[in-house]
Amino acid sequence: MPLRLTQCVSACVAGLGLASGAAAQGKAVTIDVEATAPGTPLERVWSYFGYDEANYTTTQEGEELLRTLVAANTARVFVRTHFLFNTGDGTPALKWGSTNLYTEDAAGSPVYDYTLIDRITDAMTGAGALPFIELGFMPEALSVRPEPYENSTPYTLDGGSFYPPRDYEKWAGLVGAWATHVKERYPRAGSEWQWELWNEPDIGYWHGSFEEFARLYDYTEAALHGVFPEARLGGPAVASPDREFFGQFLEHCAAGVNAVTGATGTRLDLVSFHAKGGVTITDDHVQMDLGNQLRLHRSGFDAVARSAAFARTPVVISEADPDGCAACSTLQRRENAYRNSPAYGVYEVAMMKRSLELASEQGVDLRGVLTWAFTFPGTAYFAGYRALATNGIHLPVLNAFKLLGSLKGARLPLTSSGALPLTAVLADGVRGEPDIDGLAAREGSEVRVLVWNYHDDLLPSEASPVSVRIAVPPEFGSRVSVTHARVDEAHGDAFAVWKAQGMPATPTDAQRRELESAMQPGLLERDRRVEVENGTVTVAFDLPRFGISLLTLAAAGVEDSRAPEPSDAGCSCRLPAPAPASSAMPALLSMLLVMGLRRGSSRRAVSGSRARVMLPERLRSARRSTHRAV
Repeated sequence: MPLRLTQCVSACVAGLGLASGAAAQGKAVTIDVEATAPGTPLERVWSYFGYDEANYTTTQEGEELLRTLVAANTARVFVRTHFLFNTGDGTPALKWGSTNLYTEDAAGSPVYDYTLIDRITDAMTGAGALPFIELGFMPEALSVRPEPYENSTPYTLDGGSFYPPRDYEKWAGLVGAWATHVKERYPRAGSEWQWELWNEPDIGYWHGSFEEFARLYDYTEAALHGVFPEARLGGPAVASPDREFFGQFLEHCAAGVNAVTGATGTRLDLVSFHAKGGVTITDDHVQMDLGNQLRLHRSGFDAVARSAAFARTPVVISEADPDGCAACSTLQRRENAYRNSPAYGVYEVAMMKRSLELASEQGVDLRGVLTWAFTFPGTAYFAGYRALATNGIHLPVLNAFKLLGSLKGARLPLTSSGALPLTAVLADGVRGEPDIDGLAAREGSEVRVLVWNYHDDLLPSEASPVSVRIAVPPEFGSRVSVTHARVDEAHGDAFAVWKAQGMPATPTDAQRRELESAMQPGLLERDRRVEVENGTVTVAFDLPRFGISLLTLAAAGVEDSRAPEPSDAGCSCRLPAPAPASSAMPALLSMLLVMGLRRGSSRRAVSGSRARVMLPERLRSARRSTHRAV
């Protein structure tokens, strides 16, 4: 039986909630949304992305992914990369990049070549994204230790590009010359782009003292703002916001002696730091650590809030991820199996909302939370790198961002009986009860509600019955249209399809088409008409562990061209309401039995990994029920 038909039936089973009565359920959750409230502006902090390998930007896969990210987000997308100032011929390589922007002639005079760096920024802007320029690293001709210039391995930070300049005036000249070139090519870059000096100078990316880095910042600030007075320049992009370097930098910019002017302080337009959660193998399963991630966010926010000079300065967490090595595959670290699963996307969505909560509590102006993941052209399918796509196939985490990215307008009040207190997540992570929570937004005559089911432990669990009650404005009328999109292991998960195919190293054309059909969020319902009762619409469904649902409510007959485009894989699964499930159950189960739905291969671990990424409870329950019927 064709796999596409299998997916169709799986979608229908999920929509009918066959887990009910077939197995123990997770805790029931009620979510209330006040769409009648005016709401507050929704700060869409999630439209920031980045990656090490600058030269991947101009590959076919890179440019296609940039266009996908822009199409998936209602907010402007910002893109950050390493190695923009590095010396080299621009050959793409793992954890390396180069543009040959700066060299010197025999007399020691600067020679500028904008060819490669223009291709990179052109690819970003051509896709509709805005560069988040990371000014770095050090060109070979400027480095105080130029040889050996390249790192000895992809995972060793020992190359000459991580050293201070031998001449700070020449460094400033480089920044100023390139900014002038950018201004001629992109006149609005000063007001639209964002700028940041270096990357993680508190660890091996900077082989110099704090004083040398502070001096570098002063020269960079003077040079950039000499060309673009309106540019938003930030830093220090530290790896650890809870350590001394971060506070030292803020103090230098507030009250230190400026190395260029001799005056007190240096202009700082945005504050940036990084945070990584931590992923391990615990009791032979993958365990994530949302609590640790958020504690690091809190440390960074605390440092900013304590600074009298910068307490209200915009903050960007310019790398925020579950773990620290994007270019490490599952062959190197088997815990990285989470990256191919829907759990990665749910972690990201939950982390974004909790970060907004933290920022609000601590009174800081959070503008961006950047996901350090992109694509790795030329590597194996589903190799377990921290990526959004593999060989052009969208991973479940990208589908999660498609749902999240569709939110726009005013953020609406939302309460969930399944949401853990923020204090509990900060203290203990999500290790006991799951965190079942949501975000809601309204623009015009449309309301979107995003709901997710997150846990730190990647273990099998029952689906949770969820009832979403939306108080709709009177102008919506007596009926609304409801569309329900889903990402979980049965919807929008090309990795599960690839496992069912037998994990082919080189998929056939037919297999490739199956993967492509599975790389969009699944559609459980499309434009179902629902009656408004006493001003409220109720939508009930089962939500599996690591599942994300997007409900889109519109006044009947209203459509939105910017809504995400989930795929129903060619199947027609029109469900008038959850109630008819029992009458449809025997026929559907018979179909499953005749088809011989075999999902056992989806339990196989990634090569080199025993970490378990399990089927959603609905499918497991359906399979058990089918076998009992035999």
